[in-house]
Amino acid sequence: MSKNFFEAVKGRRSIYAISKESPISDAEIQEIVEAAVLHSPTSFNSQSSRAVVLLGDKHDKVWDITADTLRKIVPTEQFEGTAQKLSSFKAGYGTVLFFEDQAVVKHLQENFALYAENFPIWSNQSSGILQFVVWTAFADAGLGASLQHYNPLIDDEVKATFDIPADWKLIAQMPFGKTVNAPGEKEFQPIEERVKVIK
Repeated sequence: MSKNFFEAVKGRRSIYAISKESPISDAEIQEIVEAAVLHSPTSFNSQSSRAVVLLGDKHDKVWDITADTLRKIVPTEQFEGTAQKLSSFKAGYGTVLFFEDQAVVKHLQENFALYAENFPIWSNQSSGILQFVVWTAFADAGLGASLQHYNPLIDDEVKATFDIPADWKLIAQMPFGKTVNAPGEKEFQPIEERVKVIK
């Protein structure tokens, strides 16, 4: 990493204007995602998080699936805005799909019954950590990205199209590409209202 940790964290933003270019190679994209999956923490070291990287026409396909799905349920007079948003994601270089393996979650629930209700929650938290790590590493590498949630609407067709195991639950989608327009300044609530130090 060329930046220190908090500089990288500060550099991660939601980038919606992206192009079908990448400042890094496909191999480097794969390396980032694999390192993030390997080293992001999970509850009980369950390693339940899964990721699928879609490039080229496979990336385009996931946003075609999303558009076709939403066209069936979004009122016609409102669909134009939805279509524009989806086109901006499709305009990117690739998409990372984030999943959680429910077979792993179920196994933990069966073997640690006292915490059974918590494992789905902890699984989602693990996925959130992974998403943040990938997002921050992408930003540090010069890739713009945003996080989307069209699940569960698109789950079945995504699984069928990309041969995803039945036990994998789709959590989020991250379109990425070369940044076309940098985001504006971010406003922050007073930190004193958000952090308390008790001695």
